[in-house]
Amino acid sequence: MTYTKEKVQITEIPYKSDAYLQELELRNRVLRIPLGMSLYDENLEKEKDDVHIGAFIKGKVVGVLILTRLNTIEVKMRQVAVDDGARGIKIGTEIVAFAEGYAKEKGYTTMLLNARKTAVGFYDKLGYETIGEEFLEINIPHFKMRKCL
Repeated sequence: MTYTKEKVQITEIPYKSDAYLQELELRNRVLRIPLGMSLYDENLEKEKDDVHIGAFIKGKVVGVLILTRLNTIEVKMRQVAVDDGARGIKIGTEIVAFAEGYAKEKGYTTMLLNARKTAVGFYDKLGYETIGEEFLEINIPHFKMRKCL
């Protein structure tokens, strides 16, 4: 299904809610299945203390990301995924901006993430800087990136 940019709502997703189940399905389809993996093989209980943020169009989750607290000033953005049918309408940009605002409001000053090599350009455009050398995570090249909020 292809989406248009009408009425995108971005909000926090409660852990284990119906929206969270949609989030898991999207993350699995976009981030794990193409690698021959399954998100459902991972320990998802550790996500209960994370902040789950979703972009919704007509009640359907079309974009997600997770914020994980690292310490009192740093938060890590992870598991960023946008439905194939919702790409190209700035869902990723909007959900990252929402997450940055949320983190800043909670007192965090630094956002960290591990970007797939193919996504580094996307984060560069949003003001993130690459720190360190390329490394492998889930058997694909990544770079650690940072942004001061």
